[in-house]
Amino acid sequence: MTATEVSTAPVPGAVTTTRASLRTPIVLAVLGVVALVFFGLLGSAGSTTTFGVSAGTDFVTIDPVEIPSKAGAIVLAVLALALAAWSFVMARAGRTVPVWLVAVFGVLWVLAFLTWAVADKSTSLVSLMQGSLLLAVPLAFGALGGLLNERAGVVNIAIEGQLLTGAFGAAVLASVTGNAYVGLVAAPVFALIIGSMLALFTVKYHVNQIIVGVVLNVFAVGLTSFLFSSVLKENASQLNSPPRLEVLPIPLLSQIPVIGPVLFRQTVIVYLLYIAVAVITVALFRTRWGLRVRAVGEYPQAADTVGISVERTRWSNVLLGAAVAGLGGAFFTIGSVGAFGEEMTAGKGYIALAAMILGRWSPIGALTAALLFGFADKLQQVLGVLETPIPNQFMLMLPYVVTIFAVAGLVGRVRGPAAAGEPYEKG
Repeated sequence: MTATEVSTAPVPGAVTTTRASLRTPIVLAVLGVVALVFFGLLGSAGSTTTFGVSAGTDFVTIDPVEIPSKAGAIVLAVLALALAAWSFVMARAGRTVPVWLVAVFGVLWVLAFLTWAVADKSTSLVSLMQGSLLLAVPLAFGALGGLLNERAGVVNIAIEGQLLTGAFGAAVLASVTGNAYVGLVAAPVFALIIGSMLALFTVKYHVNQIIVGVVLNVFAVGLTSFLFSSVLKENASQLNSPPRLEVLPIPLLSQIPVIGPVLFRQTVIVYLLYIAVAVITVALFRTRWGLRVRAVGEYPQAADTVGISVERTRWSNVLLGAAVAGLGGAFFTIGSVGAFGEEMTAGKGYIALAAMILGRWSPIGALTAALLFGFADKLQQVLGVLETPIPNQFMLMLPYVVTIFAVAGLVGRVRGPAAAGEPYEKG
């Protein structure tokens, strides 16, 4: 089978807009005006904001940066509005709005927000970015698992359940063996419980994929909650006291100022995320296997005609996606908290699903979206500690508000795999 036999969706690489669609420029312009008015013009005059940009182990130690809060926010907001205006010009000319423009706009907007919110206080940008990456890990693994499923035509609403069972398995096996790496291996195996049930009901018996996913999430919550209360609580020291993964700094790279501590002073699960994104990207878009998977997700009838087994492809992708999502579940126990708790995933599976959609069913896009949501989660923690003027209730809502606005404002109408959610019966 060659690339010309079945038409598949192109690799998402840019936020595309046309002369008739100004969604992205309008969103950027509105956000820019909000930044200028609320963070800049209405900011407190005479205040200063301090940003830490270096860690103690860097090759070169950079002193904290102090900037005037109001003037700094105004300058950053004006630069963001300039990018929004540029996006309008590009859209009116029928050109694409590149991803880098949206990313730079986002960085400027966030810096303007931080300059206003942290007025007369200080915060470490390195710590903020490092925490954002960590919180993005389960979201990214969940999104990768979801896109592996949907690229083959199976909608995976059960990411939440796969994260939860993966977290449970990692905690128990790591506690029993006293080895966090055993827990890391166990997590995808336990997630396969949910993955195999999803494949059985959706691929073999053609049950509605959305309903099955929701039911499996409820099943995973009920099962793990029962085992937690009846088994783990009574034997916490033996079954729910897992060791945590140790930080493995990469020599030299981890000492690069700013990016070193963020990217290269992490645990093995973060490095596995880097590898997973690279491998899945190449496999999906640069190999014969990936072409067959995307063919099944776009037009299973045509794939079947040229000899591709639709059922086998969907089975294998659903199981593979569950295993990948299970790795994200391991983060909650052996990568972060250090113990399993009831419903500890707290809806992260649904945010991972939103990250997959925002990332346009692309591994790199999914990772970028997961980083956005991870940053929102970390930001609400940091601002809560600093006692900023933002109400605490709003800060708790921030990750979910960002999810809604990102998907609704920046994605809009986007086409996923054409056959996703559609059962296929041969003949």
